Amino acid sequence: MKQMFSLTVLTMVGCVALAGCRKRVDPGSAEVRETPEGRACPPQVGMISDGEANNNQTNPIQGRGGYWYTFVDKAGSSVTPLSGDQGGTFAMTEGGANGTKYAAHMFGTIGGGDIVYAGMGLNFVDPKGQYDASKYGGISFWAKRGPDSTGNIRLKVPDKNTDPDGKVCTACFNDFGTDLHLTEQWQQFTIPFTSMKQIKDWGSPHTAGIEPSTIYGMQFQVNEKNSKFDIWVDEIQFTGCK
Repeated sequence: MKQMFSLTVLTMVGCVALAGCRKRVDPGSAEVRETPEGRACPPQVGMISDGEANNNQTNPIQGRGGYWYTFVDKAGSSVTPLSGDQGGTFAMTEGGANGTKYAAHMFGTIGGGDIVYAGMGLNFVDPKGQYDASKYGGISFWAKRGPDSTGNIRLKVPDKNTDPDGKVCTACFNDFGTDLHLTEQWQQFTIPFTSMKQIKDWGSPHTAGIEPSTIYGMQFQVNEKNSKFDIWVDEIQFTGCK
């Protein structure tokens, strides 16, 4: 009992020394959606993108209204819709979550090189710039994969310390986020800002946590080598309105 107490005290001291422990949360659980950070905001305030306008713009509310895009490496991977530097324009696809009409959708293949990736993302404002999301607690969305697709994706949320436009990072793009595994059924995921982490062992700087007041947008990225991907995302919204 004494040993257990000592371990508990050490853990608490470690948390204080690190300016707060990051909670390990299951982004697919109902419990996280009942926390103050995870509770859904009213749609007229928190909705980021539901795709129902059937265009490539996010919902123009609360000062938002950026655009969707895709991106891909130059080492043999492919993505549809085509990325902008390949002459493409993002378009929604019929068949959204919970009976809605449209969703964001991408598909393609990942190559076998050393650094390979493909993804889709959105900017919160246009032209691209920082958005102050400090009045929110996190982000929620619905997602699924198609048949024969990898289900492994990473949610990335660039802030001023990880995006090159912030002019802080010397090794950029190690954005705060979380790794997810999708199934063929629509599932809701909720990720509080406090649970988002950078990947260890690369990128500079590594900061104490994401700065919600300086975020640029969000991305859904696939990195699994030699894989096919078919990824759907819908009903993206902020949570934890303060």
